[in-house]
Amino acid sequence: MKFNKDILMQITNKLDFDDMQQLFEKYEINTTNRAAGFLAQCGHESGGFKALQENLNYSAAALLKVFPKYFKSVEEAEKYARNPEKIANRVYADRMGNGNEESGDGYRYRGRGYIQLTGKDNYTKFAEMSGLSLEEALDYCISPKGAVESALYYWKSRNINSYCDKDDIKGMTKAVNGGYNGLEDREKKYNEYKKILGD
Repeated sequence: MKFNKDILMQITNKLDFDDMQQLFEKYEINTTNRAAGFLAQCGHESGGFKALQENLNYSAAALLKVFPKYFKSVEEAEKYARNPEKIANRVYADRMGNGNEESGDGYRYRGRGYIQLTGKDNYTKFAEMSGLSLEEALDYCISPKGAVESALYYWKSRNINSYCDKDDIKGMTKAVNGGYNGLEDREKKYNEYKKILGD
């Protein structure tokens, strides 16, 4: 399916249309529902296609709220507050293929791209699929094209198109977010994009 260039550029801000069209074909974003779903989720996750990597600059209060599993007291959270590297190394340690907190893997493999690819395992698989080294993949994910492709890779690896085909915004959101954070905004964007992309 060929999408209208002006409409796609209006939604995505400044992404290259030819890159977007090529990647959509590669990852089977070939219906209005699939395009609207993908763009709505990416738009929400990246603050309108602006953020290319995870912002981990949390206060102590925010750490207790966002990561209660890893920070049990204000005193503990204060040791990490406003230090994105320390925070990432703590909350992403010993999972997703990352080493322990001291390894630095948490920060090295923090979220990048429009759906925040995270963890050494995910980056390794994405690098292999893209024909890149692991280091090249990390850099690629914060380029405009790489931010889209890493999000599409994640999208396809979780079969999120199947939720689009059923018009299931809650299913898409849970597959992307792990919960329903921002569901109202995602749903609003999805319905708006479906309307304009389908015209």
